[in-house]
Amino acid sequence: MKREKVSTAVIRRLPRYYRNLEELSEAGTVRISSKALSSAMGITASQIRQDLSCFGEFGLQGYGYNVESLRREIGEILGVNRGHRAILLGAGNLGRALMENFHFQSCGFLLEAAFDVSPALIGQTLAGVPVLDVAGLEEYLAAHRTDVAVLTVPGPVAQELARRLAQAGVGGIWNFTNIELAVPATTAVENVHFADSLLTLSYMILKG
Repeated sequence: MKREKVSTAVIRRLPRYYRNLEELSEAGTVRISSKALSSAMGITASQIRQDLSCFGEFGLQGYGYNVESLRREIGEILGVNRGHRAILLGAGNLGRALMENFHFQSCGFLLEAAFDVSPALIGQTLAGVPVLDVAGLEEYLAAHRTDVAVLTVPGPVAQELARRLAQAGVGGIWNFTNIELAVPATTAVENVHFADSLLTLSYMILKG
């Protein structure tokens, strides 16, 4: 399977393909053309073909794409079945909301522990996830394989926690702190900025 020189734009479209194909599969759709998928997603058929060609040949001329097969292939590219293990740092309002409402397992992640500094939270179990003392973070990471850390802590402590995570070998940080983290290139960071999204919507309203 080809993966060389895949642009960030293509990578960011892959989850959309996966989500739409999952919905089509659940609805009983067996096959779909790039044109029909284009209509469903608002992406041109040529763009879909070009994106998928970065990873191999998936469709057949005159037939289109087998929905379930393509869903599995994209899931494999995204690592959905790799059994990623995750922890969450910051079990306050946002962290708790994610634990209680976000389906980590549907994306291939097992959320195994949360960490906090509050004595009122440490020792509790929230949405089936134990809350541990962040003072023991390194000890936990040494004993448990951890692929991703979800960061929902206050801004002033975000960078130091990111440093500790990177130093312990955590491969990725899902960052909700609104802080631009400085970490080694070996640690991937995906930033989630709610304000950026809302301001983008503001621009679109004005433009419309």
